[in-house]
Amino acid sequence: MPTPPSTVAAAVEANFDGLVGPTHNYAGLAFGNVASAKNADAPSNPRAAALQGLAKMRALAGLGLAQGVLPPHERPHLPTLRRLGFTGSDAQMLRAAWQRAPGLLAAAGSASAMWTANAATVSPGADTGDGRVHFTPANLCLNLHRSIEAPGSAAILQAVFADARHFAHHPPLPATPALGDEGAANHTRLCSDYGGPGLEIFVYGRGDESEAAPSRFPARQTRLAGESIARLHGLDAARTLHVRQNPAVIDQGVFHNDVIAVGNREVLLYHEQAFADAAALRAWICTHLGGARRPVFIEVRERDVAVADAVSSYLFNSQLVCTADGAMRLVVAEECREHAKVWRTVEAIVADPGNPITGVEVFDLRQSMRNGGGPACLRLRVVLDAAQRAAVNPHCWIDAATADALEAWVRRHYRDRLVLADLADPQLLRETQAALDELTRMLRLGSVYDFQK
Repeated sequence: MPTPPSTVAAAVEANFDGLVGPTHNYAGLAFGNVASAKNADAPSNPRAAALQGLAKMRALAGLGLAQGVLPPHERPHLPTLRRLGFTGSDAQMLRAAWQRAPGLLAAAGSASAMWTANAATVSPGADTGDGRVHFTPANLCLNLHRSIEAPGSAAILQAVFADARHFAHHPPLPATPALGDEGAANHTRLCSDYGGPGLEIFVYGRGDESEAAPSRFPARQTRLAGESIARLHGLDAARTLHVRQNPAVIDQGVFHNDVIAVGNREVLLYHEQAFADAAALRAWICTHLGGARRPVFIEVRERDVAVADAVSSYLFNSQLVCTADGAMRLVVAEECREHAKVWRTVEAIVADPGNPITGVEVFDLRQSMRNGGGPACLRLRVVLDAAQRAAVNPHCWIDAATADALEAWVRRHYRDRLVLADLADPQLLRETQAALDELTRMLRLGSVYDFQK
C-alpha cells in the first residue's frame, strides 16, 4: 500500500546521539580500530568528551534537526565482573580485577556504548511489515567490552521508544560469531523522502566461504546477521540488499562500513574501494529507488583521498543531514579540515551543483576521534512520522534548555582526567552511579541500570 503523502511530508530522520560516559578512557580494546590502538593508555578527559558531544547535539538541534540524546551505560559494569568470578564488595571486586585481570576491568569499564551507531539496527515504519519502527540491538559479540552492551542498549531504547503502538523491540541476535552484528554502522537506508518506502542496504564483511575474507583484521559483521534482521523487521525483499564490504579496506582499519561510506536520503557518499562491487550496488539502487528524487552517487577516488587518510580523518564517518528546507549538509570532524587533501575533497563536494550537499559543519570531537569514533559513530538515526515522533520520551529531545541542563550535569559529575588505573577506584564507581541516577531522573527514563534494580 502506498504511504500517504501527508505521512511522507511529516516524517523526519532524527539523530539520537550517545552521551559520552564518565569512564571514557583509552584502553585500545578494539582490534582493527587503528585510532583506538594508537592512543591506548593515554590519559582521557571524560568531561571534555561529553561536552564535545553535547556541543554537536546542540548545534544540530539549532539547525532545526530532530536531535535526541541517549544516556551512557553504567560502567564499570559490576554484574560482568561477578559473572567472571570476582566476589566481595564493590571495592573488593574492582581491586581484585585490577590486580589479577586488568584487561577484564578495562572491558567492564569501557565507555564504548557512546557510539550509538552500534547500539541497534533501526527500520522505519515505511519499510516494515506492520508500520512500526523496529529496533534490534546489536550483539557486538566479537569484542568482550562491546558484547556486554546489548542488554543495556535494549533497556535504554525501550525506555526512550516505549509505545508499543509505534515501536517494536527485538532481542539481540544470538551472540555467536556466525551472527556477528554491529548495528547501524553497517546499515544504510536510501529513499526519495524519509516517510516513503526506502531501500535498506546491509553491508557485511563476512559471508560464505566462497567470498574473500580480510587477512589482517577480523570482519565483524556477517551476512547472516543482516538477513536475520531483515526478516525480523518484516522488510520487503525487493527493497533490501546485502552488500559485501571490500576486505582490503577492513585490513586498513575500516572496521565498520560507516568508516568508508555514508548515505542519506538519495545520496550515497563513498570511497571507490569501499565495496567489493560498487558498480553492481549503484545499478541496483538506480533500478530500485522510487520517488521523485533520483540517486546521487559521490565516489571519492583513492588518488584524491587514500583509504589511510579517510581512516585518520574519518571523512566518511561524517553525518549527512537534511535541514527543514530539504537542503543537505555534511557534518565532519575537525580532523577533516586539518588534512589538506581531505578538506579539498570536502570543499569540492559542497561546491558541486550536481549533488544536494550545500554546506559543511565542523566539530571538535577529538576525545571521541582518538578512540576511533567520529560524528556518525556517535548517533543512531531513527526515521519517525509525526505520531511516532510524538510517542518518543519527550525529555530525550535536545533543545537549548536541555543542552544547558546536560552540560551543567556533566560539569558537576565528570572528571577531567582518567587513566586505566582509575577504573579500580571505588570513588569513581560511586561518582558514576550518582551521576546516572540523577540523569535518569532528568530524562524520566525510570530504572534502566542494573544498580538501580
